Amino acid sequence: MSTSPAPHSRRATDAARAACDVIEMLEILWERGRDTASAVSASQLRVLYSLERADGINLRTLGDVLGSAPSSVSRLCDRLEAMGLVERTPSPVSRRELTIRLTGHGRAYLGELRAQREEVLLAAIEAMDPASRTALLEGLHGFREAVEADGARNHGPDGARNHGPDGGSVRPA
Repeated sequence: MSTSPAPHSRRATDAARAACDVIEMLEILWERGRDTASAVSASQLRVLYSLERADGINLRTLGDVLGSAPSSVSRLCDRLEAMGLVERTPSPVSRRELTIRLTGHGRAYLGELRAQREEVLLAAIEAMDPASRTALLEGLHGFREAVEADGARNHGPDGARNHGPDGGSVRPA
């Protein structure tokens, strides 16, 4: 005898699928408007966003924030540095460490990228009826609150993932 999922669970699953569909559409729309000569990969973009939130962190901390090995993060930063988007400077606290920072060009890149994305989104949202726009806004606020609450449970105050002795995520009590 099979049981159907609870209505709440089914609605959540339907919403997750709809969100995935929207994300895929956004990726396609955003990719169309990108200048391929200056485009960065999704992984490199995560580095830029992370540095924007925590500028001047070391490679190990950036790896923790991204959930990636320092060697992978180092290669990403090598490419971003070659593009003039990040710079590595000696750490003010340890001569053995380097800090990674966004350059002015890196900040400008993120600003231009956001402006392009906002333009694409604005055109789509303006085509929606007012009730749908209101529902979208309320839904996105709720989604953001849920994601931020989950992030606070799964990450420490510096944005690094909380890990237990076995390497698994730890949720603070």
